[in-house]
Amino acid sequence: MADTIQVTTPLDQATIDGLRAGDHVAITGVIYTARDAAHKRLIALAEEGKDLPLDLHGQVVYYVGPTPPRPGAVIGSAGPTTSMRLDPYTPKMLELGLKGIIGKGGRGPKVRQAIKDAEAVYFIAVGGTGALLNRHIKSAEVIAFEDLGTEAIRRLEVEGFPAIVVNDCKGGDLLESGKAQYRTSERPIPKVEGLAS
Repeated sequence: MADTIQVTTPLDQATIDGLRAGDHVAITGVIYTARDAAHKRLIALAEEGKDLPLDLHGQVVYYVGPTPPRPGAVIGSAGPTTSMRLDPYTPKMLELGLKGIIGKGGRGPKVRQAIKDAEAVYFIAVGGTGALLNRHIKSAEVIAFEDLGTEAIRRLEVEGFPAIVVNDCKGGDLLESGKAQYRTSERPIPKVEGLAS
């Protein structure tokens, strides 16, 4: 198994420059939650020349809509949302200073290029493990768009939050390179009993 790289937020450029597609990381510090509705509002505010409710420079956004916490818990299940849903908003968010994104699955070509151009990084968290990921979240506070409920922007304090670098600032892409490796590898043709050779 790959060594885990300890990463703290907000991200500085030296940290981002040192990450490569395929690296396993453990993130400690503050990250922010935001999904479709929150992204739409943030970009509308920026286009109107209004102040955003948070400074995105160097920050990490986690694509998650956590469930309500059980009594005594900090947060409910907090698994990642499919990232391609956020592709229409991502280039503008990167222009606004965002440096890290956590989600699930791959990104489209325009977003991959935007991540490279912005010298940012895209991480994936493992889908289906929301109840486990929330163990790494030490506090959660709604800071904007409370009316959106689960899609409100939350400030999370995380410790050792596990993720994998998919898109690095040099254009590396873990998913695309994995597909290419699979296509070029020599795989034995499976034998099926009862069929002629």
